[in-house]
This record gives sequence, C-alpha cells and structure tokens, in this order.
Amino acid sequence: MSDPAPELARASDAAPAVNTVAAVVNPIKGDVARVRQAISRHAYSTGAGKPLWFETSVDDDGADAARRAVAAGARLVIASGGDGTVRSVAGALRHTGAALGIVPSGTGNLLARNLGLPLGHPDAAVEVAFTGADRVVDVGIAEFTGPDDIATEHPFMVVAGVGVDAAMIANTSPFLKERFGWIAYIDGILRSLITSKPVRAKVRIKGESELNRTFDVHSVLVGNVGGLPGGVELIPDARIDDGVLDVAIMHPRTVFGWLYIGRTLVWENQVLRHTKLGRKLIRIQSRFSPNVLEYARGPVVGVRLEQPIEAELDGDEFGVVRQAKFRTDAGSLIVRVPQA
Repeated sequence: MSDPAPELARASDAAPAVNTVAAVVNPIKGDVARVRQAISRHAYSTGAGKPLWFETSVDDDGADAARRAVAAGARLVIASGGDGTVRSVAGALRHTGAALGIVPSGTGNLLARNLGLPLGHPDAAVEVAFTGADRVVDVGIAEFTGPDDIATEHPFMVVAGVGVDAAMIANTSPFLKERFGWIAYIDGILRSLITSKPVRAKVRIKGESELNRTFDVHSVLVGNVGGLPGGVELIPDARIDDGVLDVAIMHPRTVFGWLYIGRTLVWENQVLRHTKLGRKLIRIQSRFSPNVLEYARGPVVGVRLEQPIEAELDGDEFGVVRQAKFRTDAGSLIVRVPQA
C-alpha cells in the first residue's frame, strides 16, 4: 500500500515560507513511516505546507541537517530518534529562535522523560511538537581534551560524565539494548563496577558551590536534568532551566560505599526527598553517613584527571579524556513540551 501522506519536501526544494516545519530523522530508530505521516498531516492541517525532510547518516548526526533547516526558514525542527540525535539537533538550534520538537524512539530517551513527553507513541509526540507550549531551556557544553591534547566541544542536554558511568555505556551490549531497552544498562553497570578503579582528579566548580578539591573518584557526573529511567533521581536538584549545572561526585572506597550510593539514589532521592518528613530524615542521617557521594552546582565545572578515563554525553561514549570542562549555555534553546 502506498504512503497516503503527502510527499515531504527535500532540502533542495524552493525556499519555503518562514513557518516551514522540518524533520531530522534517524532512519534506523522507530517507525519512520508513521512519523513521516504524522508530521506531514499536522504540517498541512496547520498551514505550514510541505515539510522539509532530513535523515541522519554516518557523516551527519543531525547537526548539519538542523542548521540547513533553519537556513531554509524552519521555525520548528522535529528530531526523531534517540538521545544522540536529539542532542545533535538541539545543539545546532541554540540561539536560532527555532523550536525543537522531539519524537523519542531510542533506548533511554532521557530528555523526553525529563520533559514529560509521550514515550512509545509517535503520533502523540508529533502532536506535542505542533501544539505544545514553548519552554526556554539550558544547553550544556562539554569540552573534552584527549590524551593527544586536542580539545573538542560538544553540546549535551541530559548528563555528561567521566568515569564509571561512561564505562557502563561502553560495557553495555548493543544486542541487549536493542532487545530490552534501558534495562540492558544494568548488565553494563554490574560489569563496570566490578572493574572500576578510582582515578585522582581535581574538581573545580565556580558559582553557587565554590569547590576546588582533589578526589579519588570513580565518577564525576554533570547534569542538566537529573531523572533516569525507572524513576531514579540521579541528581535530584537538577533543573533544565535554572542556568546552572548540578554535579554528583562519586568516590566510594569499598563495596559498602557503592551500596550506600545505590541506597541514596533509590531511597533518599526517589522517596524521602519528596516529603517534608523525608527531607528532615535525610538531614539527620547525613551526620552519620559515609562521605562517598557529594553534590554541588555552578555554571562552570572543571575536571583535571591524573590519567585518561572514559567520557560520555547523554548516554553515548566519547572515548577517553584527561581533562573536561563543562558550562551551561543558559536559556539558549526553545523546546516544545506538553501544555500545562
């Protein structure tokens, strides 16, 4: 049966009107034909006309396509794919005034989860992209310096980090991710914790939580948002529009330290923090708790490592680094979210 949706325009078509809609789609993620139909249907019903259509590739993760869409007049650019596609498109849309719509179809879909977007329902997600509210949010910027002393800069929307979290991503089986989704990361976590060794690191934070200390860390996580799949609050105070980054520094010495971190993430952050009594209990317990997980916040975070370790952005591995600098580009992006 032929596709009943009207044909979508290509980037080479004549210059469109200023209200043009564009789609940047990962062709191997989700039901692309269904997404295409939904976008075309909404675009014509709202008077936007024929949408532009771009597909990601090995040579373009979505950033170049997003920039071409804006240059062609798009005021709404819909990213359909996983967190990597969304991250690339979001980074390219900074300071353009064009809104980002998201159709989540990856494994984690972390940004979509934190923004309350529909998961597993592409038609509903497309509807939010066209009819939702505009929310101004921050974009994180990570500068990684590798063992070769070459520095590269990358945007991120959810969580960036160095250490065991990046090793977990590298150790997660692609087959398990494809078959079981985000649950597959549990296997990567277990395998990474078994082999994890602390690395000497100097952490410097400017802003609200002035910090300039040296730790033997297993992981330094920098969050633009804090929620993970399963309702786990990795960094409970992280907000995507507060102009600062929230940092979690993990430096346990024993397996009991890891158990305490797990308890903190699952019990304190997910349960106790949501009630007045629970927050009081956390304050009391903190006097007797092991110092293995520390939170801080600020607009600029620097990490200098004694030896290179793995780095990650929004669930994608980015090789090994010996130095990392994170900053927030506050209020630089517009995202379509569900109406209040």
